[in-house]
Amino acid sequence: MKISARTTCPRPACAPPAPRFAGLAAGALLSLLVLASPAAMAQDGLIGFVKTVTSPAVIVVDGKSIRATAGMPLQAGFIVRTGPNGSMGVTLRDNTVMSFGSNTEFVVDEYLYAPGKGDLKLSARMVKGTLQYVSGIIAKLRPEAVTIRTPTGVVGVRGTEFLLLVEEEKS
Repeated sequence: MKISARTTCPRPACAPPAPRFAGLAAGALLSLLVLASPAAMAQDGLIGFVKTVTSPAVIVVDGKSIRATAGMPLQAGFIVRTGPNGSMGVTLRDNTVMSFGSNTEFVVDEYLYAPGKGDLKLSARMVKGTLQYVSGIIAKLRPEAVTIRTPTGVVGVRGTEFLLLVEEEKS
């Protein structure tokens, strides 16, 4: 028995109809591309995105905890918080990659990324937990512009990767 599949249709009636909202979809795509441009991201305060999440993990915005999801945009001042067995991966606009382990609290206080203007800075605080850090463009172009403060000291990043553990203070 011979079985064959036809990949083309000999009649125009077999062709799928054009989408009714093709123009609208194209306009939405164009808007998305414009909004995703580096200039637009800098204007709206976007510093990066959540890439991976294992619950429990939240982003704290203005004192309110929001369940973290992959693709969630991040801004300076947002608190990254993971619970027991939680984790989160974040990528910043300059391709800095940070992976947070369980029971972590971390906040980016200041983030500037406009290499054409020479505006480069990443200033953050690690309150507790674990962090795996891989430098992005800011640390490569201006290493002294990257600092991560902990309760007991300051990590000066010099274009590298490192692991950081900050233990909670015991009462």
